[in-house]
Amino acid sequence: MTSSQQHFADLLFELGTEELPPMSLKALRDALKANVGEALKANDFSFDTIDAYASPRRLALIVRQLSDAQPDKEVERLGPAVAAAFDGDGNPKPAAVGFAKSCGTEVDQLERIETDKGERLGFTLSQKGQPLSEVIEQILNSALKKLPIPKPMRWGDSSAQFIRPVHWTVLMHGSSVIDATILDTKTGNTSRGHRFMSKGDVTFHDAGDYLNKLKAEHVIVDFEERQTIIEAQVKEAADKLGGSAQIEQDLLDEVTALVEWPVALTGEFDHEFLKVPAECLVSSMAEHQKYFHVLDKDGNLMPNFITISNIESSNPRVVIEGNEKVIRPRLADAMFFYEKDQQTTLESHQERLKKVVFQNQLGSVQAKAERVAELANIIAPTIGADPKLAHRAGLLSKCDLTTQMVGEFDKLQGIMGTYYARHDGEDDSVAIAMTEQYLPKYSGDALAQNPVGQCLAIADRIDTLVGIFGIGQVPKGAKDPFALRRAAIGIIRTIVENELSLDLDELIEHSLKQFDGQLTNDLVAEELLNFIFERFRAWYLDQNVSANTVNAVMAIRPTQPLDFDQRIKAVQHFQTLPESESLSAANKRVKNILAKADVAVPDTIDTSLLQDSEEKALAETINKVETELADIDNYQQRLSRLAALRNDVDAFFDNVMVNADDNAIKANRLALLKKLESMFGSVADISLLQN
Repeated sequence: MTSSQQHFADLLFELGTEELPPMSLKALRDALKANVGEALKANDFSFDTIDAYASPRRLALIVRQLSDAQPDKEVERLGPAVAAAFDGDGNPKPAAVGFAKSCGTEVDQLERIETDKGERLGFTLSQKGQPLSEVIEQILNSALKKLPIPKPMRWGDSSAQFIRPVHWTVLMHGSSVIDATILDTKTGNTSRGHRFMSKGDVTFHDAGDYLNKLKAEHVIVDFEERQTIIEAQVKEAADKLGGSAQIEQDLLDEVTALVEWPVALTGEFDHEFLKVPAECLVSSMAEHQKYFHVLDKDGNLMPNFITISNIESSNPRVVIEGNEKVIRPRLADAMFFYEKDQQTTLESHQERLKKVVFQNQLGSVQAKAERVAELANIIAPTIGADPKLAHRAGLLSKCDLTTQMVGEFDKLQGIMGTYYARHDGEDDSVAIAMTEQYLPKYSGDALAQNPVGQCLAIADRIDTLVGIFGIGQVPKGAKDPFALRRAAIGIIRTIVENELSLDLDELIEHSLKQFDGQLTNDLVAEELLNFIFERFRAWYLDQNVSANTVNAVMAIRPTQPLDFDQRIKAVQHFQTLPESESLSAANKRVKNILAKADVAVPDTIDTSLLQDSEEKALAETINKVETELADIDNYQQRLSRLAALRNDVDAFFDNVMVNADDNAIKANRLALLKKLESMFGSVADISLLQN
């Protein structure tokens, strides 16, 4: 079958299961799409696109305009060398006869093909493409086997394994059912609608029927369509309450994965619960019941919730009352935890933290808090924070971890520390720092704004990095159990974006002193600094700063993050100047010449040894610019002023022989270049800007 004889139609595949894990649903859908697409391409099947679908009870694909067979191929086979295939009279030897027979032809039909090993016999065979119906079963079973399923299960008497038991499969190409066995289940053209609202099985007559027929049976199989409907319904329900719905993406994804026919319902809870911090109620509603919360026009939590039902009830009030009944004890628990926690002070939890292990070799969480307190105390004066408050905040920083509220809702760590610190009468800067120590939590998150909070955010992360590097547990590959990469980026962002004058070398040195001989890695300072520099690189590359720009600054290893950032911005500006390309090339040339110097290069220029007018002009300009630079701290202005050297530098290289026969003159000219390199190197190694 040639490609012109192939027929194209949509392929429908649906795997019907027990309810799939909601947190895995999107990942399973996307992986199935990727796996099947790769396999079809590897098997030379032609298709346009693949649409992937997922609902609680099914994973599905529609492969648009998929060919019904592989194209025919011309396959060239190589046989024996011509010299070994014929005797002296040109008669075929057994090797030639045997090869021709294996190709289904005669010796005189064989070709002679030149190869890198000499002339050989060959024959071109026409290989017929396999029909889709003979290949698709293996493709699908293989694709399903490769899905990211940590613990596959078996069911009934089947030997198949999947994340949940499989009950039906649909496999159609256009209007034709493809007979196959997928995960021990025979394929057909019959699916199932909504578990409660469907009238019965759903039979497809064509792959194009899929979406509409399921929708008629109360199944919206498109994940994004369901999510859009849910979001709109939740917002509409909140509007009717006179408030605004707070829709977090993770919760929205999870709820979308729990329903096939979303129906938003609004409930309420007792005003009495509003005495509890809003974050506690929100966590309880979201984590336990998957409810969306609502804020009033002033940003205060309203005594309402929005739930997404998976059924269109004839009496929604009953469903609402059921949800209200369920949420009441959950919120009562939150109120109990909050009131119970307030019966003791944050400080009283320090004794418990001595029994909570931070890391086996690094001791308890309380030991960590004490180290953080000392480091925060050291950092404070540099950034304008009160050292005593920074130290106090460090000591209390982990105390809320052993409270009942955080024990129930771990996402509230830090947040509850702020509430309890205020209840205890701690300084408000200390209270704020309880929450801000964890900022930023993710890429793009807010940063600590209070100086005491900034001390804590930096000290906590430095302590973790130094401690874990100090026992040799450097992150490898994707494994990073202590989130050290995120910690490093957090330090960089906190210092740079808040414009704090802190030095990484000094922070690491101060932190090392807090560990009192616990660390076993003698190279911790060097390794950690390199690690943070690599995070710098990744951070800037994510901001579309060129690798050359980052390398130019990294080459001189400025250890103050804010200083590093200012140099980056200066180099970026320098690259916009018309002189930059010429000066970058000149600096590269200077670097190469100095590296090959065979005489000692002095630090100063002897004006009496200057001979050519071009070297005299360059020396004069260097002296003038160097004097001016003494009063310029801004890196961008420094590079802009250095750009004025371009004409003199170009003239020098065009007309002056650096490696003069007279060693004294040569050394003096090298000193001139050394001074030039030093002036530019005070900002960055711009020779690295050359591609």
